Amino acid sequence: MAALARMLFIGFIVLTIVYVCLSFYSRAVRRGKLEAEWDAAQGPGDRESFVRAGLQEYDGSLRRKLILGVYVIPMTAIGLLIYFTNFA
Repeated sequence: MAALARMLFIGFIVLTIVYVCLSFYSRAVRRGKLEAEWDAAQGPGDRESFVRAGLQEYDGSLRRKLILGVYVIPMTAIGLLIYFTNFA
């Protein structure tokens, strides 16, 4: 039981690092797309406020929530693997 707890703890730490990196990467890509969109259209207002408003919209988007799958999918796979190995 202690080995399982240790494995889950280390797995959670690794998944947290992956989540943070993926989140920063996704936000940087979105920022780049917003900046390119503003450059192409020379939109109203200044560039920084346009990007800030776009990133606030991104924070509530489905894509941002889907990144949480980094936790759900591996933990579910490990749980199913342990269940089927021991009880099926």
